[in-house]
Amino acid sequence: MLPSSYKAMYDLSITVNKSSLKPIQKELIKIRASQINGCGFCLQMHTADALNAGEKKERIFLLTAWKESDLFSEEEKAMLSIVEEVTLIHNKGVSDATYREAQNFFSEETIAEIIMATVVINAWNRIAISTNLPF
Repeated sequence: MLPSSYKAMYDLSITVNKSSLKPIQKELIKIRASQINGCGFCLQMHTADALNAGEKKERIFLLTAWKESDLFSEEEKAMLSIVEEVTLIHNKGVSDATYREAQNFFSEETIAEIIMATVVINAWNRIAISTNLPF
């Protein structure tokens, strides 16, 4: 790993983690993107962090099926839609409908924070997977 690049990535993570998002929102973003990307290292880390932040096991278990679950609020579903569409950006990007739905719950700044948190965990997933980080 290039030390200066790793430090820059770490510094970006610290900056993004200072966002106004609630701790559980941050962890849901990290877990859902890591599930999509298949990053075992990040899943192990962020599920533990979510539990420590007070998240319920049942919600973590059902996170892959959040669309069908009544355990997630409409606000969380709007956030998770952004997470999925950013993570799967090659499909079509973030749709206008998803963005408009998010605007019902979040300010433009908070939407930007959700997007940046998603971008950062996607980058960490790629680093962890491509370097075979053990878990």
